[in-house]
Amino acid sequence: MTQKVPQIPPRLTDPRPVLAVGSALWLLATVVVSLSGDRWASVLPVCLMGLVVGLLALGIFLIQRRGARRGDKGAQTGL
Repeated sequence: MTQKVPQIPPRLTDPRPVLAVGSALWLLATVVVSLSGDRWASVLPVCLMGLVVGLLALGIFLIQRRGARRGDKGAQTGL
C-alpha cells in the first residue's frame, strides 16, 4: 500500500529569501574585510567570489522563472 506524500509548504521551497540573505551576508563580509585593511586582505577574493556565485545563482533562478512563466518545455516548474 502506498502512502500519500504531503506537499512541501511553498515558504520552504522559495529560493528568494535564501538568495537575498546569502547575498547580503557576502556583501557584508566583503565590506568588513575591505575596511579592515591588510590584516584580512587574503580573504577578500573569497568574499568577492561569494558575491559572484550569489549573483550567478540569482541570474539562473530568474532565467528559469521567466522560462517557466512562458511555458518553455525545458524550464523548471513551480517557480
